[in-house]
Amino acid sequence: MSATAKIVLAESSSIIRQGVLAVLKLFHTLHLEVFETGDAEHLRTVLLRQKPEIVIINPNLIGATALPLLKKSAGLPNMKCVALLTTLIDSALIKLYDEVISIYDTPDQIHDKLTVLTSEQEKDRRHELLSAREKEVIVGVIKGMTNKQIADKLCLSVHTVITHRRNISSKLQIHSAAGLTIYAIVNKLVDMDEA
Repeated sequence: MSATAKIVLAESSSIIRQGVLAVLKLFHTLHLEVFETGDAEHLRTVLLRQKPEIVIINPNLIGATALPLLKKSAGLPNMKCVALLTTLIDSALIKLYDEVISIYDTPDQIHDKLTVLTSEQEKDRRHELLSAREKEVIVGVIKGMTNKQIADKLCLSVHTVITHRRNISSKLQIHSAAGLTIYAIVNKLVDMDEA
């Protein structure tokens, strides 16, 4: 991961919060910018101000049903939510979270979980960089169409299609039709049947 990921850590216990912060500082391969709060009332303000990609939160801090409301009110529908477990908690509640970190996890386990989440966020950002037209060009490439056929179908010049393909390769760092096919299937641009 090359970009810095913003994380908000929300835990009422100062001792636990400082412990998690100390563990996060060990991760030299992850570029993390961490903000903290111990107050549920202050959490929404921090989320609105910082716009984090990930929030690590003790579920007891916000209650059983507040997570979807929190994401909505902060205007962060794609924010990844990590449950910080310090006590036993209802497993149905945990299903609302993208990941779970326990106070009994090792630093390596926490590192691995955050690496997966930050790489997912990076993939989402790259996908958002593609224009609607670039996505249409990808679909044409996957269907085996030539640049000329794609240009005719989309009412573009061949030169424009070639430029779109160059931009797609640059943005996604994918340089083969097979790679684009996998990308399109994973990101639901096409169905398996179309590929």
